[in-house]
Amino acid sequence: QYPKLFISPKYLEMLKDPAISKEVKVYIREKIVKSKQFIQSIDQRMSTIYRISVELVRIQRAFFDEGVSQLKPLNMKTMAELLEVHETTISRATTGKYMQTPQGLLSMKYFFKPGVMTASGEAISNESVKAALSELVRDEDKKKPLSDAKLVKLLEEQGIKVARRTIAKYRDQLRILPSHLRKQH
Repeated sequence: QYPKLFISPKYLEMLKDPAISKEVKVYIREKIVKSKQFIQSIDQRMSTIYRISVELVRIQRAFFDEGVSQLKPLNMKTMAELLEVHETTISRATTGKYMQTPQGLLSMKYFFKPGVMTASGEAISNESVKAALSELVRDEDKKKPLSDAKLVKLLEEQGIKVARRTIAKYRDQLRILPSHLRKQH
């Protein structure tokens, strides 16, 4: 929430004062019009942020309840279509904005993630795939760490089909070493 903005009644009274010159009144009117536009722009931005937040909570309900493994893929184009605004409006409105969630304080941009299709045809976010990958590596036998190819097979058994090169990319992003460097003797 932001402080309530308003136009001072003092300036409205000055417009009625016969002692004030015509030039000053023209100047005051111009500034009042610009001020009203400014206030309206802020109100509209706040409304847009609110509407985005409501949709994020609706779309990502499972994420809020259960965590990152339930994060659904979402892009700004889809959100823009839902709210009937331009995609750049979504981008500008969410830049530098955060949401307090049961999963912690997160940038609103966090919720706009690409996804992959599961074997059942359901879309899941890349973050969900990364969470599953992290879990597999965390639970692996440290003396016989899982190769990227084995990780692909294990994820496929969970219904998540991704390429080996995608596993390698996600592993790098998660700062997980290759299997030969994770091996403990």
